Amino acid sequence: MAASDFKDYYKILGVSRDASAEEIKRVYRKLARQYHPDVNPGNKAAEERFKEINEAYEVLSDPEKRRRYDQFGQYWQRVGTGSAAGMPGMEGFAQYASFEEFINELLGRMGSRRSGFQGFAGGFGPFVSVDLPGQDVEGTLGLSWAEAFHGTQKRLNLDGETLTIRIPPGAKPGSRIRVKGKGQVSPFGGPRGDLYLTLELPPHPFFRFDGDNLLCELPITPDEAALGGTAEVPTPTGRVQLKIPAGVDSGQTLRLRGQGWRDPQGQRSDLLVRLKVVAPKSLSQTERDLYEKLRQSRSWDPRAHLQEVSL
Repeated sequence: MAASDFKDYYKILGVSRDASAEEIKRVYRKLARQYHPDVNPGNKAAEERFKEINEAYEVLSDPEKRRRYDQFGQYWQRVGTGSAAGMPGMEGFAQYASFEEFINELLGRMGSRRSGFQGFAGGFGPFVSVDLPGQDVEGTLGLSWAEAFHGTQKRLNLDGETLTIRIPPGAKPGSRIRVKGKGQVSPFGGPRGDLYLTLELPPHPFFRFDGDNLLCELPITPDEAALGGTAEVPTPTGRVQLKIPAGVDSGQTLRLRGQGWRDPQGQRSDLLVRLKVVAPKSLSQTERDLYEKLRQSRSWDPRAHLQEVSL
């Protein structure tokens, strides 16, 4: 596994590094039920999460794999991949407390033969290379909806180092930004790891994401539902007029094409407007009289089909 592919299996399962085998099994079963594809049909995010959970459990539930993972971190799968002349294979690796200790001893041992070793600076054959990169760092970065839609720059302080992070327009929650070379320093003299930032947006009072589109809920009056009309709808770039056809139902969804979220190229998805028929909480005397006349003269019964319902 490459250093950039390293996954924190404890973090994926949400357990501490000293968690017991029973605790790991209990948490795994709970998460597996929650994200199982049968429970989340068609949900790609849940499917990927389910795969991650199983991958983490496969390692942490196996005492030997977990020992190597705890001992050698991101390089645990490199242990025992082969052995060059004078180097221990897996059977000799247990004597070292860490992968770094093994490298230090290996470098000292090989250094005494450096003049006769071809390609010393480039590595030690198929087993290990002295330019192993540092570990990647994961973090989160909060954005406002306006910053995510229009793009922005954020200044971060990471261990005393000030970073300027460019966020492209159209960022969505869960998107990841890679900042190359800003992860952990390699203890083996290789390049630094990378910094990965997962973007977070707070809940919005009106909009939410529905795949690539935006979804909102628009309150309408009973007369607008019956007679139709037009209503102003907020969008990320201003208000637009929506035509409401006569006879709509509460919960019906209308589509405003090209008024949703943008992508980095400036293309817009759609805004889905879910209608909600809202009855007035208080009425003037005139309104009450009109509603009474409407009730007395109404020829349509929305519950007529219920007469046929029985067990």
